[in-house]
Amino acid sequence: QVQLVESGGGLVQPGGSLRLSCAASGLIFSRNAMAWYRQAPGKQRELVAVISSGDSTNYADAVKGRFTISRDNAKNTVYLQMNRLKPEDTAVYYCNAARERIGARSYWGQGTAVTVSS
Repeated sequence: QVQLVESGGGLVQPGGSLRLSCAASGLIFSRNAMAWYRQAPGKQRELVAVISSGDSTNYADAVKGRFTISRDNAKNTVYLQMNRLKPEDTAVYYCNAARERIGARSYWGQGTAVTVSS
């Protein structure tokens, strides 16, 4: 019932930009914190950025100053603007949604692949 669909991934050169989108359905979008995770080949999934229901944000140190997470509650969509991309940013990026309470379920999208290479 809950569905998260990522889009916007692709191949980009180092120093380039990309904007990822995640469209949500089957939940009360405005009541959920939304996050972006990524998983590089051979590595564990890591948190990239999170935005709360009140629009506060947090970022991983590796992307701070380069990435921006935002949300549009009217469109049930969360975005990740990625600038000054590096080869180390290459990964599958996943969208996540969760209510802000202990024991809340979280939901995942299928992921969208980002490759940063010349």
